Amino acid sequence: MRLCRTATLMGLIMGLASPCFAESSAPIPVNNPPAQQNALIDLLALMSGHCKTLKVAGRTFPCRTVAYAHGDKGRVNFTVAVDDPADDNHVVSFSGENGKRADDNSYELRIDRMLLNSKDRPKIDGLPVPAEQTSTGICRQTGNFAAKQVSDVTCSATDSEGRRYELLFVSDGKPVSVRRIRQSAPSIQDPFK
Repeated sequence: MRLCRTATLMGLIMGLASPCFAESSAPIPVNNPPAQQNALIDLLALMSGHCKTLKVAGRTFPCRTVAYAHGDKGRVNFTVAVDDPADDNHVVSFSGENGKRADDNSYELRIDRMLLNSKDRPKIDGLPVPAEQTSTGICRQTGNFAAKQVSDVTCSATDSEGRRYELLFVSDGKPVSVRRIRQSAPSIQDPFK
C-alpha cells in the first residue's frame, strides 16, 4: 500500500502534476496563464513523517507524504500528497526558484507560485496537469539530503487571490529517500562554497 502511494506520488511529480484544490467539489479558480513547463526533474527526495499542519485555501487536511523535487532549470517544488478520501489526485506544491542555504542544516525557498491538482484537472498522458496560482511566501527545511536527514519543513504562502496555504511537516526520523535522476548544474545559493 505504501509502495503504491509512493509510486503514485512519484508519477504526479514526474509529470509536474504537483498540486490541487482545497475542496474536491469546488475547485479553486485560477486566474493565471500556465507557465512554460520545459524543466525535467533531476533530484527527488521523499520524506517520511506527518503533517502537523496542512491548510489549503483555508481548509485543513491531513497529508500522506511530502517530497522535494528539483528541476534541472532550478525550479523546486515541496509537494504534498493530500490525504483526501474524495480525491486520490489531490496534491499541492509550494514552488519557487533558487533556494538558499544559511548553513549545512537549513534551506530556504522563496515561493512564487502554488501548483494545484485534483481529479478534475485536465490530463496529459493520463496525469492531471496542475493549475498554477501566482503566490508569495517561503518554505524552510531543517536538515539536509546529503546526510539523508530532514527534521521538518515549514511553508507559508498567499496566492494572488488572497488564499493562504500552510504546511508544517515533521519527520519521523527515518532517512530521507534521495534519488538523483540526472545530473544538472547546482541552483542553490550556498555561502559556504
